[in-house]
Amino acid sequence: MTYVAAGAGALAAGLLLLSRSRATLLGGFALLVVALGALVLGQRAGSTLSALIGSPAGLAALALGLAALVGLAAILVRYPIAVAPLALVAAPLRPPLEFSTGGFPIELATSGELGRLLPLYAVLAAAALALLWRVARGEPVRALPLPLAGPAAAFLALACLSLLWAVDPVAAREQLTFFWLPFAGLVAVIGRGPVDARLGRLLALAIVVPAGIYAAIGLAQAATGRILFFSSDLAAGNAYGSLFRVTSLFDDPSHYGRHLVLAVAIVLVALWLGRTRLGPALAVLALLGAGLWFTYSQSSAVALVAVALALAFVAGEQRTRRLAAANTVALAAVVALLLVVQGGGDGERSVTSERSRLAEDSAIVFSNHPLAGVGVAGQPLASREEAGERGSLRRNASHTTPLTVASELGTLGLAAYVALLAGAVSVLSAARVRHPALGLGLGAVLLALFVHSLFYDGFFENPITWGVFAVGAAAASGAPVPWPARGGRRRRQRPLVSEAAAPRVTGTASGS
Repeated sequence: MTYVAAGAGALAAGLLLLSRSRATLLGGFALLVVALGALVLGQRAGSTLSALIGSPAGLAALALGLAALVGLAAILVRYPIAVAPLALVAAPLRPPLEFSTGGFPIELATSGELGRLLPLYAVLAAAALALLWRVARGEPVRALPLPLAGPAAAFLALACLSLLWAVDPVAAREQLTFFWLPFAGLVAVIGRGPVDARLGRLLALAIVVPAGIYAAIGLAQAATGRILFFSSDLAAGNAYGSLFRVTSLFDDPSHYGRHLVLAVAIVLVALWLGRTRLGPALAVLALLGAGLWFTYSQSSAVALVAVALALAFVAGEQRTRRLAAANTVALAAVVALLLVVQGGGDGERSVTSERSRLAEDSAIVFSNHPLAGVGVAGQPLASREEAGERGSLRRNASHTTPLTVASELGTLGLAAYVALLAGAVSVLSAARVRHPALGLGLGAVLLALFVHSLFYDGFFENPITWGVFAVGAAAASGAPVPWPARGGRRRRQRPLVSEAAAPRVTGTASGS
């Protein structure tokens, strides 16, 4: 089944992202189902699914869930503009569910641990059904911009094929099942979705409103001294350390802080472009800033500063750009001075919170496996084995995405990673010409995610990263609303930018 999963997953990624016709798109989704099925059969999820089907109550719940899925798909056929905002709202949600093979196989986790991205998977499945229905009814299949689709397909295909040489095959299967392959479907669906003046506002609300709720919950946790979801390391740190870090509805303070930074970035974009009033924006920023404070997340703070300075460069006047440049130089000098004063060895590790040791271990793994790495999700285990240590794999994760990619996918993966980032910049630049506010907001979010990923994990495992790629691709291609609000006829929507003024992005031709 490993060969089936690796081959079908690699082909599915290529067909889903590079399709220009109905047949290839349908083939891509069919191969995606085959790959996921082959992966699930070799995991605990396979036995859980069998228990679900074998139990009368589980079978009834499964039938009810499928009915709800079809109902949601019918709504998304009628309102395809809602797909991206719904996916964005669902992206951070990981309900604390656990699965077993005895009795009813789904229940709340008694340990309080968070589960999988089940709400997002439901939205993506319904959105895929809606897209396939529209395509079957004759809607043409638009090609995704090639500068983004090509590197993304190559990167995902390499990740799938790395299952064949993965040093940690169990972790590799889980990574592909719950992250990489579903996100290939996410880009394929949302990247072919409609774009109009409403989308930017809907996406902004889908980030800022939930983030405000998360911040309020985090502040309540700081006031009461109790948190809902946490790792064992965080529990020990809060019990014996001088700082009490909160997680809101996330499992880690830095993951929670990252989401707040994304919301702050959106509010800053709205302020720069004059799309919101100062008073309400300051109130929202105060709430988000207070929530961010109690995460004590250094990576989130660095990402926030980087986004604020970048927005000043891109959207500010000449005087603002000079001030931003001066602040950037000053901050760089302070950081360099701090590293020099602390010195090397243990001092450097203390300043970087052990990140320097993790970087060294990951670099050793890359040097020993330079071409194709140790396979997706294999870096923590490989680093632990190289260092001759025992203990949690989480402690050996590099927390630096470029090093993780180099260790797990080698030079081939690094090349695809750089090409993917370059393609994303190209596509978002084109998107900003067509839709200035949406393009700038997407760029700010991607920059925050990228900077955060230099100090913490979760860049490609974060569905919002792939969502930015997908919405950017749709906006860059000038996608009109493809389905009528009522009735059976299509309506051609006037483009927001004339065809003459719109930039050309390679690979946006459509076929059927």
